[in-house]
Amino acid sequence: MKITLEELRAWVAVVDNGSITAAADQLAQTSSGISRALSRLESKLQTTLLHRTTRRLALTEEGQVFLEHARQILASVEQIAQRREMPSGRLRVNAATPFMLHVIVPLVDAFRAQYPLIQLELNTDDILIELLEQQTDVAIRIGELRDSTLRARMLGSSAIRLMASPEYLAKVGTPQTVADLEQHQIIGFSHLDNHNVWPVWQPDGEFMRIKPTLSASSGETIRQLALAGQGIARISDFASREDCAAGRLVPVLPDETRKLRLPVQAVYYRNTTLSSRISCFLDFLRTEIDRRQLL
Repeated sequence: MKITLEELRAWVAVVDNGSITAAADQLAQTSSGISRALSRLESKLQTTLLHRTTRRLALTEEGQVFLEHARQILASVEQIAQRREMPSGRLRVNAATPFMLHVIVPLVDAFRAQYPLIQLELNTDDILIELLEQQTDVAIRIGELRDSTLRARMLGSSAIRLMASPEYLAKVGTPQTVADLEQHQIIGFSHLDNHNVWPVWQPDGEFMRIKPTLSASSGETIRQLALAGQGIARISDFASREDCAAGRLVPVLPDETRKLRLPVQAVYYRNTTLSSRISCFLDFLRTEIDRRQLL
């Protein structure tokens, strides 16, 4: 019995992606080729590894046991290959639009120069995505993690502040107290209520939870609305730094603002072998964020 690495990779990819079609896409092969590799593997092992239905794939008991062995073998091969070969292949990265535009995109040129064989695919979502459903290798998440199935790498933390354009404040007036915010246009999130908590105290000693008079699903849209003079918004430092330096946005209630820093983490599934392309991307991201003081 001679099992090949290609068969092991096909098997693990099918399990991780949840379908033969998705596995074929990840490995840049045909669905029929992946299906034949699974059939050969089951024939060599003389057992059924997966129960296939029109809707889903389910591991058999034997499949679960063999999966762990396959992962260990592939991890060992990957470690040896890392010492000899430059990381390569497609890397899907997902992040909220502001983080993608203001942190990741400025680093793409340097990353591609250092790792020319990695094919970056950059996707944006301002709501939390399911990594496997979106076929995502790494997602950047801002705030506390709630999914215990994820493994995380801390990239830093980001301060948030209240910001508005000078034009808006000249037209409406600059608030002097937290209570004055009731007289202003408040820009907030339509789908992420936890992001509608502002870093200023209410009389009861809790952070202020706003009710937006103008809302959007994207943090970048909220930034653009603030730049357009549509009101006061909560914006992360990494997204507003250049605007503040250029005078396009100014802090609101700086003396009333409390320190509130949200963790920024890169996440991937616990049962995913950390490939060389994921590892080098995370190492590069952390190094450059620190060096350029992006967070």
